[in-house]
Amino acid sequence: MAVTGGVLVLFLVAHMVGNLKIFMGAEDFNHYAHWLRTMGEPAVPYRTLLTVLEVGLVVAVVLHMWSAVSLARRARAARPVKYEAKKKSHAHGYATHTMRYGGVIILLFIIWHLLDLTFFVVNPKGGDASPYERVVADFAPERWYITLFYVVAVLLVGLHLWHGIWSAFQSLGLRSLRNEHTLRVLALTVSVVLTLGFLAVPLAVTFGWVS
Repeated sequence: MAVTGGVLVLFLVAHMVGNLKIFMGAEDFNHYAHWLRTMGEPAVPYRTLLTVLEVGLVVAVVLHMWSAVSLARRARAARPVKYEAKKKSHAHGYATHTMRYGGVIILLFIIWHLLDLTFFVVNPKGGDASPYERVVADFAPERWYITLFYVVAVLLVGLHLWHGIWSAFQSLGLRSLRNEHTLRVLALTVSVVLTLGFLAVPLAVTFGWVS
């Protein structure tokens, strides 16, 4: 679970950097979107490397979810009867519920995001517009509810990352008394940067800073 989570974090970093190119203007953003589909040409056919990356990401997501379910089952099997004398802390319970239910919402968001900006099924401009035009149409002021949904989903991703990155450090045996504070700060910093980076584009379009 920690390894697949790390793969997904690296993807989010790269995806965020690409998204922020929209602030450089339509030409730069459209050029970046075109480059994604032509990576490796002419050595490999159009969209080959992007498709390989997409398949790899799907595999990582499926394995990540499978790991979460497997670990939950193991935990229940190891402790079939709950202890009554010692209750879980509020922080632990909050983190567990956030990861569990937040993960479901994130999965629904990923599905919507693919239908919107990859397959263009729910995008107002459809497949005939440029990538820049589709993003601007998606988060137009009159579609504030889409922006709100995006904001809620990204905030849940941020919480998921915060707890997940810290847990990954522990799972991989990287935590020690000496570096515990540093790793906690690193987990928080990565989650905050990614959250702000992904929120920047929809909010900028909705409030008219990008049009």
